[in-house]
Amino acid sequence: MIRAAALALALALAGPAAAHDRAASAAAPAAGVAADTGAGFLAGIGGPFALTDQTGARRTEADPQGRMQLLFFGYANCRSICPVALPLMAEATRALDAGGLAVTPVMVTVDPARDTVRTIGPPLAAQHPRFVGLTGTEAELARARDAFQVEHSVVFEDPEYGPVFAHGSHIYVLDAQGGVLTLLPPILGAARLAQIVRGYAGR
Repeated sequence: MIRAAALALALALAGPAAAHDRAASAAAPAAGVAADTGAGFLAGIGGPFALTDQTGARRTEADPQGRMQLLFFGYANCRSICPVALPLMAEATRALDAGGLAVTPVMVTVDPARDTVRTIGPPLAAQHPRFVGLTGTEAELARARDAFQVEHSVVFEDPEYGPVFAHGSHIYVLDAQGGVLTLLPPILGAARLAQIVRGYAGR
């Protein structure tokens, strides 16, 4: 469910977000600001999940390599906001790599019929070789969406591509254990996104 106050604050910071956004939102912090402690806009956002990545391996909210993560809910072959968010995440990841901070970009599908273990990987790898795509059963994905307060509903049926879902357009910045540090609108530039992530990493 959208948190109106948090969404208004994010819009005041960065301008109007995508029309099909259904996620909660918080303002982008300045570099170096401490993580939300649960008393602010991020209280109740995030939690455990167990899904399957493009290699068939099980993966939880924690990063196996101990890296911070950029998390997005969408499609590997989305025709709307995902072509903005996924390249942005990849570009920010490259910028962070260049500065010596490795993060893991992660996408959780909202359409497991379209994004299977076999099909989810290649379009993400084209964005960045470290991009992780996660899918699972509808029950598993519903638990992940609920934890991150992402609504999920069919907007219309595309005669060529099938159902088009409303889903969150924001990018969650997670620590290595999967805790939510902040969430950001995809209209931020890659340099700004990388700056915010570096701030949470203490760089």
